[in-house]
Amino acid sequence: MDASAQNALDNLISLIRGKRRIPDPALRAAANIHSQENSMNKDQSQGRVEEVKGKVKEVAGKVTGNKTLEHKGKIQNLKGQAQAKYGDRKAAIKKAT
Repeated sequence: MDASAQNALDNLISLIRGKRRIPDPALRAAANIHSQENSMNKDQSQGRVEEVKGKVKEVAGKVTGNKTLEHKGKIQNLKGQAQAKYGDRKAAIKKAT
C-alpha cells in the first residue's frame, strides 16, 4: 500500500473512531465553513458531518460483516439527517425574518 492510500485509510479510521482531528488542509477548510457570511449554521454542518460518519460506519459494518457497527452507522446517519434538517429549518426561519 502506498503512502497516500495509507494516509487515507488512517483518516477514515480516525473518523470512525470519532477523533476530532482533521488532518487534511481541504477538510480543515471545509470545517471552517461556519466563519463565512453565507454559511451553514452549527446544526446544519454538524448534522451533515454526523451523516457522513454514520454512512462510513454503516459501510464498514457491511464490509466486515459486523451487524452492530452497521446498525450504529444507520442510527448515526439518521440522527445526522434530523439535525441537518433542524438546522435547515432554523436557517429558513432566520432568512424569513
